[in-house]
Amino acid sequence: MNGGMQYRPVSVREILKEMHDTTTLMVDLAYSSIIFNDKDLAEEVIELDDKIKVLKTALLMHTAIVIKDPEDAEALSGVLQMGAVSDFISHAAKNISNIVLLGLGVPPEILSAFARTQERFVRVKVSQNSILVKKSIGELSLETNIGVKIIAVRRGHEIFTNLEDDFVLLEDDVLIARGSDVGVIEFDKLAKGELKSIPEPSLSLEEW
Repeated sequence: MNGGMQYRPVSVREILKEMHDTTTLMVDLAYSSIIFNDKDLAEEVIELDDKIKVLKTALLMHTAIVIKDPEDAEALSGVLQMGAVSDFISHAAKNISNIVLLGLGVPPEILSAFARTQERFVRVKVSQNSILVKKSIGELSLETNIGVKIIAVRRGHEIFTNLEDDFVLLEDDVLIARGSDVGVIEFDKLAKGELKSIPEPSLSLEEW
């Protein structure tokens, strides 16, 4: 993905924020890939590692343009250290995911302990006949209805995080979401077009 990369006028602050958001997502997905032995999530971590490499290159390009003398270099040393930390976290998450991809296995008692405390993550591709197509996140109200939050969208080579309510989903988008076991199963069916309407939340006795 680094080949032929061109300079884009994006601030260092934006690059660092994107690196932070991406590595945070990678850690979540890496641990979930182990807990649920989910190769799809593990593969997504590997692909996100490529994004971190691109961001790291962009960070180096921006700092190289700014640095004019030793004083500039000293002032920007902290920025480069933050980039290095994000790169380290990215590699660590990638190594965790490789446990799943290489079939190395994790002791079952560890898996059962984590599974009781963790939300479920899921990665699914939006099919042509899915009701999610051309709907905004706010319009779908998935968090309210099925308890699932879309946390990232892969569209071609682009990855979108920090999604706003007006973000519109398209066919072939790869969605990464988290929620309860039941919620992510329903979400998976919605994205694949197997479920034609969004289930409404059931009311508890206190709400009647």
